[in-house]
Amino acid sequence: MSNSTPATNQSFYDRISHAYDLISDAGEHKARERGEQALDVHAGERVLEIGYGTGNTMIHLAAAVGESGNVAGIDVSSGMKNVATKKLAAEGFADRTDLSVGDARKLPYEDDCFDAAFASFTLELFPLEDIPAVLAEVVRVLKPGGRLGVVSMATVLDGDKASSLEKTYVWMHEHFPHIVDCQPIDVVSFVEEAGLSIQQNVEMAIWTMPVRCVVATVS
Repeated sequence: MSNSTPATNQSFYDRISHAYDLISDAGEHKARERGEQALDVHAGERVLEIGYGTGNTMIHLAAAVGESGNVAGIDVSSGMKNVATKKLAAEGFADRTDLSVGDARKLPYEDDCFDAAFASFTLELFPLEDIPAVLAEVVRVLKPGGRLGVVSMATVLDGDKASSLEKTYVWMHEHFPHIVDCQPIDVVSFVEEAGLSIQQNVEMAIWTMPVRCVVATVS
């Protein structure tokens, strides 16, 4: 397990937190919102978001759970927490949300305490060898039958069909990880190997880059 990656990500995202919506969310929001719809959060549920960023999904989740529900979030960046906290307060959702700064490989929550969890363009930020640890923690904190929604940059089944942009992105991540910090992943395999059962698998694309939205349940 790599201990340097969270610290590196924290510094990077602290620096860009106030500009993140302009930098990335303009391209990511459609896929992220498709994932939110697939997760189908209901009133009264307790939901966890891993990598809440600037809080856009937290706002949607807080609206969905209503006054009787609760949304917790964990992110590596205190800068992102500051931005998200202000947004949630402005929307009137401060009382039903709880934001933390920490490491998703060691979630600070009790076993079986969430109805659903969500991660959008977050899982692929971890080293490949750490993704199973993150998912194991998610499974631990979800209730039996709980749902996990993941939206991520995805690998294609046939590497020869990868777009030139995808191939360039992978090469940049391998050679300059401090600049290109995420990588396409086989999200379906990771989720299934964590013991979850796939319920939905939606394929999308951002700038020719394949993206997958997966919803799975805990057995």
